Amino acid sequence: IPGAHIRVGGLPALNADYEDTVGGWFFGVVALVVIATLIALGIGFRSVLVPIKAVVLNLLSVGAAFGATVLVFQDGWGPAWLAPSPPLGSLFPIVPLLVFCTVFGLSMDYEVFLVARVREARRAGMSEAEAVAEGLARTGGVITSAAAIMVAVFGAFTLGESLLIRMLGFALATAVLLDATIIRMAIGPALLRLAGRWNWWPGG
Repeated sequence: IPGAHIRVGGLPALNADYEDTVGGWFFGVVALVVIATLIALGIGFRSVLVPIKAVVLNLLSVGAAFGATVLVFQDGWGPAWLAPSPPLGSLFPIVPLLVFCTVFGLSMDYEVFLVARVREARRAGMSEAEAVAEGLARTGGVITSAAAIMVAVFGAFTLGESLLIRMLGFALATAVLLDATIIRMAIGPALLRLAGRWNWWPGG
């Protein structure tokens, strides 16, 4: 009909617009957070390698958590009290954005704690291997305790009735658990040890 206009309304249209909006924000937010982190850590530690390592490790923990969340909620792998039946087939659009921002901030705290102590030990005259061991010994308990609290809090969300809250709780708890154990206690210190003096280039 010439001059006629068609408008689609209702909840499905609202959901589609919401998904498009949130999805459009995601990569912009990721880029902004990553760039800001690289600049802040680069200035703070006067290093090129430390910020890059921190960002890569943070993205690794976030990515692993996303993968686990997809398996449980999108594909239905998991215990009956957690995984929805039938599987959702997708994640709630807001979940990746919230999880990324929250986990990236928490993970960066743990990274700064560790690297700052390693740098202090290095400046005190220790070798790189000794400095990494000293930094890990001084921060391991703090990082583990802080992570345990966050995992307990986020894990409690998985007991709720709301699928959105359960999904958020599972993703956040998984990310923090992986970051505080495998990433921060093993991979991170190992990379610091392997990089040696290049950790502090060009600042020295």
